[in-house]
Amino acid sequence: MNKTRLVIAGGGTAGWLAAYAIIKRLGKVVDVTLVESDQIGTVGVGEATIPTMKTFHKMLEIDEREFMQATQATFKLGIYFDNWGKVDDSYIHSFGVIGQGTWMTEFHTYWMEAVKQGYKGDLGDFCLELRAAEAGKFSLMANNTPVNYAYHLNATAYAGYLRQKSEALGATRCEGIIQQVALDPDNGHIRAIHLDSGQVIEGDIFVDCTGFRGLLIGETLGVAYDDWSHWLAANSAQAVQTESTVAPPPFTRAIAHPIGWQWRIPLQTRTGNGIVYSSQFASDDEARQTLVDHLQGPMITEPRQIRFTTGKRRECWHKNCVAIGLSSGFLEPLESTSIHLITTSIMRLMRLMPFDGNMALAAERYNMDTKVELEAIRDFIILHYKQTARNDSPMWDFYREMDAPDSLRHRMDIFAANGYVTADNVNLFRVDSWLQVMMGQGIVPGHHHSGAALLPPQQLLQQMHAIRDKVKGNLAAMPSHADFLAQYCPAPM
Repeated sequence: MNKTRLVIAGGGTAGWLAAYAIIKRLGKVVDVTLVESDQIGTVGVGEATIPTMKTFHKMLEIDEREFMQATQATFKLGIYFDNWGKVDDSYIHSFGVIGQGTWMTEFHTYWMEAVKQGYKGDLGDFCLELRAAEAGKFSLMANNTPVNYAYHLNATAYAGYLRQKSEALGATRCEGIIQQVALDPDNGHIRAIHLDSGQVIEGDIFVDCTGFRGLLIGETLGVAYDDWSHWLAANSAQAVQTESTVAPPPFTRAIAHPIGWQWRIPLQTRTGNGIVYSSQFASDDEARQTLVDHLQGPMITEPRQIRFTTGKRRECWHKNCVAIGLSSGFLEPLESTSIHLITTSIMRLMRLMPFDGNMALAAERYNMDTKVELEAIRDFIILHYKQTARNDSPMWDFYREMDAPDSLRHRMDIFAANGYVTADNVNLFRVDSWLQVMMGQGIVPGHHHSGAALLPPQQLLQQMHAIRDKVKGNLAAMPSHADFLAQYCPAPM
């Protein structure tokens, strides 16, 4: 059997995750070659993930403890947002399920009815992951109740870990800088890439993991880029590593400032920090100073500058080239979706792999699904900016006054009117995610579904107490996050 020759241009998380997934699951029918150069760095700051990564790892038979030790990883139960809806306000977007709804209406409707009848409890009382994040606790299970979680990880170490596993399964790594991309004169497909060493690597399918540059998909094939900066204005970031001064909390922190927002990502051995901002509203020096002024520990590295344009490639699969990772688009790191988008792109490619060489229909389906996915995530990220009462700086004025996409505006309006929430079109951000962010940012529904009033008041109250007490009991059974890490997956110091 002639194997399909798949060539990956670029390493980093995107390149090596693609290499390992494809060689692991399709290695008998696909040859995998990855080209990268030690002279070219990677962005390497995507250190926070969402729970879908756990499922992807399971498909790849990655041992969780081994992976976490190799990447100095910690657990993540959600994102703690500071100063987004208003200055000095905070909330958590957790990965947990809130309460227990019915087919007719979600749990928050019952909670709203109970509040209307005099109940004083907070909605967060009904979510184990949210309360565990606040308390700095973690376990895989709590009284036989599974916990929904993701990871914080060292992205550079993760790429190295995946490279080792990929090469062990037969993936070939070629060291070198791409100097030329040769096209087939008959159909315009990529035929080969030429390295500075003189080596020529031919292939049937080429995967572009060259980062923001988009060497294959953009520079060579000329696929345009749809700019979304009129909705997501950030075009710059600065990243720095610091020493850890406290035990790692089981959440990412997103701290809003007048000029942008700051991330704080705890690993076992250090803390990743950065600031995201727009050159329209802040200079690089101002952003650097804001970041440095709000660090919690001594700097291990100097702040590193990153430039980007939010948006997406018009076609992520064009001819025989598939863009994965930053070459396909970038929606900024606010909800930690970058690695998730890499994994869904890889899965999509593996399902549509054109073993017969016919690319057109596979590419069409791939591009349709990718567009829907990116637009759904885009709307969720825009929500954090658009729904704000902040008026303390030009940046927040811009976001508060801008026109949101119609798809997002409808979600916000219907929730404000009657508390109705649905998952997004790709079911990535579930009802509870939309609910936590919309309420956390200050949307208070004017009404709620009357079905919640069908329960007798005493029965409604009893059910609320039962669910709340179960969360309390599960929380009490959990150890601290630091203790769990020390027992489960301590990283070499």
